[in-house]
Amino acid sequence: MEIETPYGPALAEVDEVPDPRLLLVLTHGSAGGVDAPDLVAVRDAVLEIGGTVARVVQPFRMRGARAPGSAAKQDEAWLAVVAALRERHPGLTLVQGGRSNGARVACRTARAAGAAGVIALAFPLHPPGRPERSRAEELRQAGTPVLVINGDRDPFGVPDEADAERLVILPGEAHDLKKDPARVGAEAARWLLGLREPLRLPGERP
Repeated sequence: MEIETPYGPALAEVDEVPDPRLLLVLTHGSAGGVDAPDLVAVRDAVLEIGGTVARVVQPFRMRGARAPGSAAKQDEAWLAVVAALRERHPGLTLVQGGRSNGARVACRTARAAGAAGVIALAFPLHPPGRPERSRAEELRQAGTPVLVINGDRDPFGVPDEADAERLVILPGEAHDLKKDPARVGAEAARWLLGLREPLRLPGERP
C-alpha cells in the first residue's frame, strides 16, 4: 500500500496473518531495500508467531535518493506511515524496527509512535573509524525495550549492553547480517514472545 507523508509517498509491503497479535513495522537502511536478508528473515519468523508485518520503503528511497537527509523530516514521515498502518490495523500492539539507518529512525520515534518495543538490526553506533561520534543516545531515547542484533565485525561498531534491553552479538557477521539471517529472525521472534504473551514459537508448549 502507498502511504502519503509530508515528504512524499512511502510504500508498505504488508504480510498479514489471521487474528494477529501484534503489528511489526520494519524499514531499510540508507542505501538498501526491504528485501535485505535480515529484514526478510525477521518478517518470516514473526509471521510464524502470529504477527502482521509491514516492510516500509521510506519516501527518500521512493524518490531514488541514497541518503535520508534531515533526521527530523525522516522521523516525521515515518510517524505518518506508522499512523496510517495503525489505523488500518487497529488495536494491535505496535513494535517497530529496521536495519542500520532504519534502526536509528525506529529508536528515535518509538516514544512518539507508542511502540511497545524496537528491533534494531545492525545499529550503526558510529561512522566507521569515528567511535567518538557515538549514537548511543538514540538507543537510550527510545523509551521502550530495545533488542539490538549486531555482528561482531561491524565497522559501524557494536552498542553497549547497557544501552538495550537485550544485545545479541553474532560472531563472524558484518554490517549486512547476511551470513545467518535465520538466526536473526529467530532471535527477534524469541524476544517478541517475551514482550507479549501468549505468543509462542511454533511447536513450543505453554
